[in-house]
Amino acid sequence: MSEVQSVTKKIVKVTGIPKENYESFQILDYNPDQFYRRHHDSSVRDVTPPGPRIMTFFLYLSDVEEGGETAFTELGLAVKPKKGRALVWPSVTDDDPEFWDRRMYHEAKDVIK
Repeated sequence: MSEVQSVTKKIVKVTGIPKENYESFQILDYNPDQFYRRHHDSSVRDVTPPGPRIMTFFLYLSDVEEGGETAFTELGLAVKPKKGRALVWPSVTDDDPEFWDRRMYHEAKDVIK
């Protein structure tokens, strides 16, 4: 549990958002031929804590030999998985946290090996 607390403190430091505003952590484990198709991380209107998802903090826990990139389809950008690498992106616009930032649609490409 101390590892989770250590990671949480680092995320708070990077994002400036207190942990009380976080959703539960999700851990995904992709095996060969697994993927996550194009989607957006923002949630629908949410008036209960933690409120609407304003950003995503994505931490790679392992290396992937081939494939598995996180691809931002509207930006033409793909990030290769590397253990310890973190991605942070907004889900909503700065002026309205209930308005999705359409540029942030993304997908996990197929893991080849």
